[in-house]
Amino acid sequence: MSVFAQVLVALAAALHVLFFAMESVLFMRPAVHRRFGVSREHAEVVRPMAFNQGFYNLFLAVGAVVGIVLVNTGDESAGVATAAFACAVMFGASLVLVATDRKFLPAAAVQGLPPLAALVLIAA
Repeated sequence: MSVFAQVLVALAAALHVLFFAMESVLFMRPAVHRRFGVSREHAEVVRPMAFNQGFYNLFLAVGAVVGIVLVNTGDESAGVATAAFACAVMFGASLVLVATDRKFLPAAAVQGLPPLAALVLIAA
């Protein structure tokens, strides 16, 4: 896997760690739950789901990082497969996001373009 592909995988992972922090740690802060289009009253109800979703994002980030580590510690095939899988799931989730409501297109682009670009480079 090229260094540039690894950088894109790492960027995708870093973004998903940020999503984890927003959804699982910081969600009840007004600026955070409003970013998700959720009022204070609804944030209390949605919080358990956001908490869970944040951990999905964290686990995807871990998978991407494990892939990079494997690539750089001698098991390139397993590393590429692991990183590619994590990126494919990240990109798939961005498609689900935009399919849910077109107003989420900017968020879906932030979530999905880095892993998509990494997948393109991995496949090249």
